[in-house]
Amino acid sequence: MRVIILIMSLLISGSINAQNSDELDVKNTVIQFFDAFHKQDSVALKNVVSKKVILQTIGKDKEGATSLQDENFNDFLKSIVSIPKDKKFEEKLLDFKIRIDGDMANAWTPYEFYFDDKFSHCGVNSFQMARLEGSWKIIYLIDTRRREGCK
Repeated sequence: MRVIILIMSLLISGSINAQNSDELDVKNTVIQFFDAFHKQDSVALKNVVSKKVILQTIGKDKEGATSLQDENFNDFLKSIVSIPKDKKFEEKLLDFKIRIDGDMANAWTPYEFYFDDKFSHCGVNSFQMARLEGSWKIIYLIDTRRREGCK
């Protein structure tokens, strides 16, 4: 009986360690994304996303209705690298909630965005990831953006 309990403990412990390692890897992928984002490094950004990455934003249109906007990844890269170097922008991640099932993961990251040290907007990023060729890649990123109800 003790042998069975020992074996079960080792199996559960190994599973928990693998999950914790995957969670850390997923979190590090998000951190690498934002490090590259803040450095305006398009090459590093490309390294953490899949070749077919999808970007979308949920926001409000001029009439206040909810809208879903698609963004081309190459256009996103161009917009990031074109920000003048004398301008400061920062997306502060406030939390990480990570869920993993096998080779699929989701990271939920509430954030606040600042431009030239002034609050711009807040929201949540939802990163959908897949383990591709041994590393976590962002396959889908959707975010919300709002100026009210942030605190």
